[in-house]
Amino acid sequence: MPSGLIALLDDVAGIAKLTATSLDDVAAAAGKAGSKAAGVVIDDTAVTPRYVMGLTPDRELPIIWKIAKGSLRNKLLFLLPAALVLSALAPWLLPPLLMAGGAFLCFEAAEKLLEAIGNGHDVADEALATHSSAELENQKVSGAIRTDFILSGEIMAIALGTVASEPLWEQAIILVIVAILITAGVYGVVGLIVKMDDIGLHLAKRSSALARGVGRGLVHAMPVLMKILSVVGTAAMLWVGGGLIVHGLHEFHWDMIPDAIHHMAKSAAHALPAMGSVVEWVVSAIGSGILGLAIGAIIVGVLHLIPRKH
Repeated sequence: MPSGLIALLDDVAGIAKLTATSLDDVAAAAGKAGSKAAGVVIDDTAVTPRYVMGLTPDRELPIIWKIAKGSLRNKLLFLLPAALVLSALAPWLLPPLLMAGGAFLCFEAAEKLLEAIGNGHDVADEALATHSSAELENQKVSGAIRTDFILSGEIMAIALGTVASEPLWEQAIILVIVAILITAGVYGVVGLIVKMDDIGLHLAKRSSALARGVGRGLVHAMPVLMKILSVVGTAAMLWVGGGLIVHGLHEFHWDMIPDAIHHMAKSAAHALPAMGSVVEWVVSAIGSGILGLAIGAIIVGVLHLIPRKH
């Protein structure tokens, strides 16, 4: 009996070690999948704060909470099952879908650039100005969740592409982890961003000179931070969207553009060996961003400039 018990304990220990290893692998894969979607996450973080502009401060966090719940619902109830079905039944569809999503991101970024130079305006916000506060909240939340659905779809698709070779059950766990952590991270940061000016105003009323200085600094920094987030978000959309298209071209063996970007990145890395890996990444990102901008501009031209000629 003692020897049997020892053997059983050895088996349990072996199973525990195997489980721990599997969990470590899942955690590592989830981290890798999340990092691959970083560009879309940055854009999601940059885009969301504009949906609470024009609302009273006491409604900002409740609105963000509603959007966060809608985002998690998008990911877990709709996008996760769709991703798993795609992985199990039609994995060959993933590259073209990622390319289509990348093209959409490039289009969105090009639209933002067009608006930034004064050739566009936010019609939706003008329409919302005529609504009551309750209708304003509901429409802003609905608009944010619709936008999030596209960005979340990109996040889940990128994450799926990173772990497509794993067993289906591991894919499911990894996608759930990515969905929860990214949603918590994005909307936690968004909540902090939109309340930063309130925190600054609170500190500015304190008796301490240091606290008042920090508070005034936060208040003055908010407009600058929002502009930086907008620029970074647009750049991230071009980089990620262009990168998805470059990767898709490579998957279909249309290697002229991917090879050109790769060779430029390698040449730049060799020219600066002390920072080779960083330089290679930056040049690759710039190349992807330039391609993304070109594709986005073409789509904008097709959808906006050509119809205006009629």
